[in-house]
Amino acid sequence: MSVTEAQKQQQAELHKKLWSIANDLRGNMDASEFRNYILGLIFYRFLSEKTEEQINELLKDDDISYENAWEDAEYKEAITDELTKRIGFVIEPQYLFSKMIADIIANQFSIEDLSKAVSKVEESTLGHDSQDDFINLFSDMDLNSSRLGNNVSARTKLISKVMMNLSELPFVHSELEIDMLGDAYEYMIGQFAATAGKKAGEFYTPQQISKILAKIVTMGKTDLKNVYDPTCGSGSLLLRVGKEAKVRHYYGQEYNSTTYNLARMNMLLHDVNFNAFTIENGDTLEEPAVIEEKFEAVVANPPYSAKWSADNKFLDDERFSDYGKLAPKSKADFAFVQHMIYHLDDNGTMAVVLPHGVLFRGAAEGVIRKYLIEEKNYLDAVIGLPANIFYGTSIPTCILVFKKCRQIDDNVLFIDASEEFEKGKNQNNLTSVHVDKIVETFQTRETIDRYSYAATLDEIKENDYNLNIPRYVDTFVEEEPVDLENVQQELKDIDKEIAVLEEEINGYLKELGVL
Repeated sequence: MSVTEAQKQQQAELHKKLWSIANDLRGNMDASEFRNYILGLIFYRFLSEKTEEQINELLKDDDISYENAWEDAEYKEAITDELTKRIGFVIEPQYLFSKMIADIIANQFSIEDLSKAVSKVEESTLGHDSQDDFINLFSDMDLNSSRLGNNVSARTKLISKVMMNLSELPFVHSELEIDMLGDAYEYMIGQFAATAGKKAGEFYTPQQISKILAKIVTMGKTDLKNVYDPTCGSGSLLLRVGKEAKVRHYYGQEYNSTTYNLARMNMLLHDVNFNAFTIENGDTLEEPAVIEEKFEAVVANPPYSAKWSADNKFLDDERFSDYGKLAPKSKADFAFVQHMIYHLDDNGTMAVVLPHGVLFRGAAEGVIRKYLIEEKNYLDAVIGLPANIFYGTSIPTCILVFKKCRQIDDNVLFIDASEEFEKGKNQNNLTSVHVDKIVETFQTRETIDRYSYAATLDEIKENDYNLNIPRYVDTFVEEEPVDLENVQQELKDIDKEIAVLEEEINGYLKELGVL
């Protein structure tokens, strides 16, 4: 069996198991709620196994178990200091996931034990550098909720069943061809984004789109000082950049508190040390957590045409003041672009997914678009994507790429990838072939018939800074000329065939005495 076949088989088995676990909870709560429990427990198991890995290394020469070491005050202090320094948290031996599974089997487990375990993790970080990355991390996993059962016994029974199912997944210590933990996490997010509708789609960017953005902002680079996503959702887009190049520090901000927790979990799940990421909760436009920092790579999939205050105070804000206009209250798309441009380093690349309206809408948006192109020459590429590839919306979208280091005579690349996709049941999909073609075309900047065109700034000016892709990429396919004489002859031949058939049918009808 090849690696690719093994990956597909293992993923299929994993997804089947996860869906089975979800069904245990399905009757009690909606998708977004049981997602929180499953992902929370996946995360707790990860933290627990991470602790066991570190403990095994720390005590490998001491001939003492973790349980016995914890009873010794000197050992306990040394272990606590070392774990906090290395991984930022401590899980006591009685609260390890494996210990709780053993207690479930022995019928000695209570959901209250899990509740204490989760609280203890957060408590262990207080006063340490990791505190901000762990505080309220499990707040969306309400273990006292009546949705799990009307009493402790009922809640214990249900959560025990889920934990036992999760314990059967070979997360860390196994010879797998897939990133079991990361794939489980991404499947849960993706699946419940698909089933929970529009709101779920706010925190998940399909991996193929993330891959395009990540490859663009890392092109020609293997080591990035930092990367920033001002609307980071679950953090999957940031992590995708990390798959394309070494990232020294991840920065993100997320408005939704539940999704903010997912982003922090996701970082830790993918072995990003607590010292290597800064994820903040809040409104990026109104209350930005990032103030002066500049970033070598900036990526985002902001909420499309979101509302914002557009208060006049922002005309004095350095992020917006140079443009003379603010994005309209009903459409914050360009406000996000302006914010991102402000934080883009001089040698950096920025790629953002936006609705097609940003390409041609007038008024304030037209002024901002013109400023970015004519005054600053920051726009590097416009990539049109197929419709219905994002969860919760069927509208066509595009990727805008910006750079601050462009030369005066650099062209702007337009790519029309809107017709190249694989049709899916709920969403359309981009295959690896489609992704590679987009990335390769961006890299070579070649003009390809009915697919791409490198436009000069003068051409864009002639179009009054309207970036609608069909103005630059001609997708018209000329129909073959019709041979009218041939068509007339075909019609005559058909008439003759009909006449022969009618005569034959009439003969049968006469024999039957009908005529």
